[in-house]
Amino acid sequence: MHRISVEEFRKSNKIPLVVVLDNVRSLNNVGSVFRTSDAFRVEAVYLCGITATPPHPEIHKTALGAEDSVVWHYEEDTLAVVNNLIKNNYEVYAIEQVEESISLTELKLDKNKKYAVVLGNEVKGVQQEVVDKCIQSIEIPQYGTKHSLNVSVTAGIVIWSFFKQLFEK
Repeated sequence: MHRISVEEFRKSNKIPLVVVLDNVRSLNNVGSVFRTSDAFRVEAVYLCGITATPPHPEIHKTALGAEDSVVWHYEEDTLAVVNNLIKNNYEVYAIEQVEESISLTELKLDKNKKYAVVLGNEVKGVQQEVVDKCIQSIEIPQYGTKHSLNVSVTAGIVIWSFFKQLFEK
């Protein structure tokens, strides 16, 4: 299967993308985000607020060890993380359905820039003060009767979209 080791992963080139989880409740969702972040070589994951941190058996159940390969940080305050990312020249996007959000299908990325995406709580979404600080909000177009996706599914779609535009072999 040509899988690389955790050590090889740590040394590998990453896409210039950081994922920020803002008060995500479900440990299974956290684990899934780790697994997707590993699959597509995300630079780091920030776990904020009530978001649980490894080691935890429920995170491991869906992460399958990706919590050991992907660099992660815990910070209580999501807004402080976003402010720090902006200070370090990241373009930060909230993944949220709000007025004037742009469709993920319209997003054009520059391989020379660094990005961060903020995904929010399963019920409340991304905190409004965080949305207000982001450069833009991105939403995934949906055509069914429901207008929301599970946060880990959303993360997978968004990370894959960024990966397709940013990955260089």
